[in-house]
Amino acid sequence: MIIGLLGIQGDLEEHAEATRKAFLSLGLEGRVLLVRTPEELRRTDALIISGGESTTMWKLLKKSGLFEDLRMYQNPLFGTCAGLILLASGGVGDSEKTGQEFLGKIDAVVNRNAFGRQRESFSVDIEFDDFSSPFHAVFIRAPVIESLGPRGEVLSTYNGKIVAARQDHVLITAFHPELTDDVRVHEYFIRMAASSK
Repeated sequence: MIIGLLGIQGDLEEHAEATRKAFLSLGLEGRVLLVRTPEELRRTDALIISGGESTTMWKLLKKSGLFEDLRMYQNPLFGTCAGLILLASGGVGDSEKTGQEFLGKIDAVVNRNAFGRQRESFSVDIEFDDFSSPFHAVFIRAPVIESLGPRGEVLSTYNGKIVAARQDHVLITAFHPELTDDVRVHEYFIRMAASSK
C-alpha cells in the first residue's frame, strides 16, 4: 500500500514517521510517498493532508493544479487541522471570511482557529472512537467541526465540540496525532484504507 503525504506544507516528516510506525505495528507492507504533482497523487492508495495554514495550502493547491485532482480523488483521505478544513464542505467564522474553497470530501462545516490562536495551543487526553485508553491530542490553532452531515460519524469530542469524525473513507481530526508517539490514529486510517480496497 502506498500512503501519499501531500507535500505542500505542514508536519510532513512527523506524519511520514507516524505512518511508517503504524505500518510496522499493524504488520502491514506499505510505504509513504511525498505528493507534489498530479502524477504522484495518481500513484497513491490513500492520502494524508497535514496541518499548515489552510488558506495558503488552498492557494498553493490551486496554483499547482492539484486542487481539482483532489476533488476527483476517490481513495481514502485523512486530514489533520488545516487538512480537515480543506476536506470539509464549508466553513463559518474565520473559515468563511477568507473566501477559500473547500474540497467537499466530507459533509462537515468547520470553523478554523476555533480554540484560539497560536498562544492558545494546548494538549489534552481525549476519548477516540473505541480506543481502549485515551489519546493525548495536541491542538495548535485548532479548528472545530461545527456540524456534521447525517452520513458522518463523530469519533471524538472535546468540551462539547467535535474534534474528530469520519464519513465513509474520509477521516478528519482537529488535532495533530503525528506530534505524539502514539500511532493509533494513523493505524486507524491505515485500517480504513486497507478495508476500502
